[in-house]
Amino acid sequence: MKIANETKVGALTIVAIALLFIGYSFLKGNDVFSSENSFYTVYGNVDGLAVSKPVTVNGYQIGRVSKMTLMPDGQIRTEFKIKKDYEIPSNTVARIMSADLLGSKIIVFDLGNSTTMAKDGDPLTSDVQQNLMEKVEPLQKKVENIASRLDSVLFAVNSILNKDFQKDLQKSMHSVSLSMKNIEGITGEVNNLLGTERVRLSRIMGNLESITTNFKTNGKKLDQIMNNLNTMSDQLAKTEFKATVDNANKAMLDVQSITDKINSGKGSIGLLINDDELYNNLNNASRDLDHLIKDVKERPSRYIRLSIFGKKDTK
Repeated sequence: MKIANETKVGALTIVAIALLFIGYSFLKGNDVFSSENSFYTVYGNVDGLAVSKPVTVNGYQIGRVSKMTLMPDGQIRTEFKIKKDYEIPSNTVARIMSADLLGSKIIVFDLGNSTTMAKDGDPLTSDVQQNLMEKVEPLQKKVENIASRLDSVLFAVNSILNKDFQKDLQKSMHSVSLSMKNIEGITGEVNNLLGTERVRLSRIMGNLESITTNFKTNGKKLDQIMNNLNTMSDQLAKTEFKATVDNANKAMLDVQSITDKINSGKGSIGLLINDDELYNNLNNASRDLDHLIKDVKERPSRYIRLSIFGKKDTK
């Protein structure tokens, strides 16, 4: 039986239309050959997300984004087609996540722990994960701030490290090198000295060790000697203090006795202090003696006669 060309063209047209419909449905996220459940949620921003983007759980694709509709309040209603083979808990979160560094997004279902399963047409909780560029932006700002500060520091260092500073630094390093050489020479001389005096030093250390050993072995005797010395010094201090106090008391008694005798009129000092007549006589005698000495000075010839030739004066 011969098939007419019109029949062939019609059959090819039908097949083409069917393939076109199937491809269009697939691009919209609909699977023509399998039954699916439909869920939806609402996002405030779906930048990078598009229809037919995969819906995954732990990296495994279970469905696609089937439809996106802009609502009057500015939010986007997003619908998902999920194969009926997979049960979705009612508290599952549909999270928008970055698929790559270019900004492409996918839907990741964070399955909840509810025992009640979502039914066809039920809403899900929405969430949007911060994309990689938003995460890197604060770090980028910090890196830019650090780079600017580092540039300022390098500029300051370059301005400090001028030719004069470099010359001074070279001189300082040369001085440090000479100092290190001098220290090295000194340490060499010290090592030589220690080498030549090693025998003497060993003797000195041996003597010190024997002295410390003697102190250690005779520690009790040394303690007894120190205790005896302390006892003797205490006794001497007590004895001398007692003798001093006794002498002071005796001296005070003597002074008191002398004072009592003077006050009672005994002795020369007591008579002189207590006898007014004796005081007046001594005062008069002193005054007469003073007049006599004055008269002798003024008229010595009255009391002393000189004869040149030994002739006796008849007067």
